[in-house]
Amino acid sequence: MSYRTVNNGELNKSYLNKVVKLCGWVQKIRNLGGMTFVDIRDRYGITQLVFNVDKNPTLFEEARKLGREYVIKVEGTVILRNSINRKMPTGEIEVEVNYLSILNKSKTPPFTIENETDGGDDLRMKYRYLDLRREPIQNNIILRSEVAFHTRNYLRTQGFLEIETPFLIKSTPEGARDFVVPSRLNKGSFYALPQSPQTFKQLLMVSGYDKYYQIVKCFRDEDFRADRQPEFTQIDCEMSFVEIEDILNMFENLIKEIIYKVKGVKIDKVPRIKYSESIRDYGTDKPDIRFEMKVKHLNSVCKGKGFNLFDSSETIVGIVVPGGAEFSRKQIDSLTDWIKKPQIGCSGMIFCKFNTEGRHKSSVDKFFNNEQLESWRSESGANNGDMILILAGDEKSTINAIGLLRIELAERLKLRDPNLFKPVWITDFPLFEFDEKSKKYHAMHHPFTSPNDDDVELLKNDPLKVKAKAYDMALNGTEIGGGSIRIFNKGLQNEVFNLLGFSDVEANEKFGFLMEAFEYGAPPHGGIAFGLDRLCAVISGSDSIRDFIPFPKNNSGKDIMLDTPSKIDDDQLKDLGINID
Repeated sequence: MSYRTVNNGELNKSYLNKVVKLCGWVQKIRNLGGMTFVDIRDRYGITQLVFNVDKNPTLFEEARKLGREYVIKVEGTVILRNSINRKMPTGEIEVEVNYLSILNKSKTPPFTIENETDGGDDLRMKYRYLDLRREPIQNNIILRSEVAFHTRNYLRTQGFLEIETPFLIKSTPEGARDFVVPSRLNKGSFYALPQSPQTFKQLLMVSGYDKYYQIVKCFRDEDFRADRQPEFTQIDCEMSFVEIEDILNMFENLIKEIIYKVKGVKIDKVPRIKYSESIRDYGTDKPDIRFEMKVKHLNSVCKGKGFNLFDSSETIVGIVVPGGAEFSRKQIDSLTDWIKKPQIGCSGMIFCKFNTEGRHKSSVDKFFNNEQLESWRSESGANNGDMILILAGDEKSTINAIGLLRIELAERLKLRDPNLFKPVWITDFPLFEFDEKSKKYHAMHHPFTSPNDDDVELLKNDPLKVKAKAYDMALNGTEIGGGSIRIFNKGLQNEVFNLLGFSDVEANEKFGFLMEAFEYGAPPHGGIAFGLDRLCAVISGSDSIRDFIPFPKNNSGKDIMLDTPSKIDDDQLKDLGINID
């Protein structure tokens, strides 16, 4: 009476001459004279069915009526294929069908449900339930499930408790806008959806649950990019009675365990780089360390030579391109055009090729002689046959641009091996940033991050020199998680709030419940949160998190399938006490 006895990806020669029952969706139909071949698909794989007009004319005619994506049930005998398909796990066999039942017909799909589809992004988003049938998307969702499983399994063995925290909370500033939910029973008041469970997990530490985690939805009303969604999922964790070293050891082992379990790749000790060193050497605080090509700082050999661009620039930096002396003018022009893109923001780029015969060629030959160009080679550590690309300008934007150029070069030179995984910890972040527009300090991570013990006194007179007990993990050039040791002293927390511009009244209104909790024996604690969607994307070598979320939003924050966000009727608005005039 069962619908199926095996899945479509299971069958091989060990099933020869056995009768099996299969169910699934019709992937392809091939009519060849007196034979009809049908590929039937489920999430486990594809099996080829064969219908022979000589053996069963009635069944043969029924098979000819099938359409793509029909849901069918069949029974038949497993036989050897005449023509083996080595590209399919089931490619050695086929099923000679003796029973066919159409469980449900299907309209012709709006795009082909195959690995390579003809459907555009919006069309596939509108029919996401069809897109989810495609093998690449199914593999992504399966990988996500595996990552979540191994996360839970690892944390459970380490003594963590999975504890849920509320979704309807108080609006608190954490760097992005909140999604707000009106209260019908308390008209004029609103809940907020959590940007993270930050305050709740700290309260759980006060409550004595010393190892907490949850795989939790979070919400941020912000602009969207390929690696952003308005709702996303975090692996959220907190521990009591810990220092930074305890956190880093615990969670680098989590990431090593996940990558080994889902990709079969073993990772050695995860390196640690200070924030200032990461910016200096890679132009970013999320470096891709799968390849070298560190940023070279060239002020000492470029300034003071009468070249106005260099002499007037705050920072001069370069990237050595191995073997770049062979680059054509077209390749260099392409990189120059790339660096001028608005999102990069550079006005130009200077190059110098270090030729093997010792005579160097640059785009500024009329300003620098060969001896001076040789000093560039020596300072940058370039070899003859290499090329250096140089950017100059103000420090912040130029360092950012050289970091982006480093990644672009690695992409073009195919230095970013997708099968290589190189996580790295970034530590010693500044506690604050200063915004010139608002003339205010902002927390680099969030306002609950503890300053380094040795820097607490600097809060009074030099806050920008204060280092934080904060840490991020980057994997292959993408930030996948971050956290900190938290402030657990009410006085110190108030001092940080004041520096961030909160009055005592505002701090009490926003965080009074947390501050009061600190007065009842708060333990030292710290934690971390990993982006589950982003982690899955990086492990799979994808730039977008969208295909790792079953039902994502598009780049405008809309769900095209549900047609949301959408308006609600006037009666609902009135019931919520929201003025619609």
